[in-house]
Amino acid sequence: MWLKICGITRLEDAVKAENFGADAVGFIFAKSPRQIDVTIAEKLCSNIKIPKIGVFVNEELKKIMRIRKRCNLDIIQLHGDESSEFCKALGGTIIKAIRVKNEQSIEQIQAYTNVWKILLDTYIPGQAGGTGKQIDNRFLINRDLSNIILAGGITPDNIDIILQKYAPFGLDISSGIEDSPGKKNIEKMELVIKKVKKRG
Repeated sequence: MWLKICGITRLEDAVKAENFGADAVGFIFAKSPRQIDVTIAEKLCSNIKIPKIGVFVNEELKKIMRIRKRCNLDIIQLHGDESSEFCKALGGTIIKAIRVKNEQSIEQIQAYTNVWKILLDTYIPGQAGGTGKQIDNRFLINRDLSNIILAGGITPDNIDIILQKYAPFGLDISSGIEDSPGKKNIEKMELVIKKVKKRG
């Protein structure tokens, strides 16, 4: 199972994520407690070999392209209201996040046929991500998640249940393994990565 450790702000966390076996690390360029400065992100990205993902929320197309090139980002994750046309104009490998509020939210998946993967996160008013809350089970159960990345409230305490319940393409974990926003707890990070990779 594919696994991304998101909200990276420190080199030591990025290196540990890579060494423990994470498939990607994420850097948040949007307004967030985990927002990273482009200059710092550029330095961190130059020291990481696994795929690097830049997270943006309703950002200008040209700015995303500039940061992608400067930081040598492998994947762009769009966490706002970006349209399918916007994704097409951006090009490259894209993860489109959809915040799940109701069944209509799930139906939005059908509009994004030109992205690499869809990420489903919990809908919390006023928050584009990093909510620490799980998606309502009724929107996920008995659904084909083979092309879906799940996010939202994944922790060492509940990851076993999540892995038993669902079979997504991957998981996106951030706040559930932190001591404080942007500062990962190394023991928790190692534990969740081991549990995910044990599942294959």
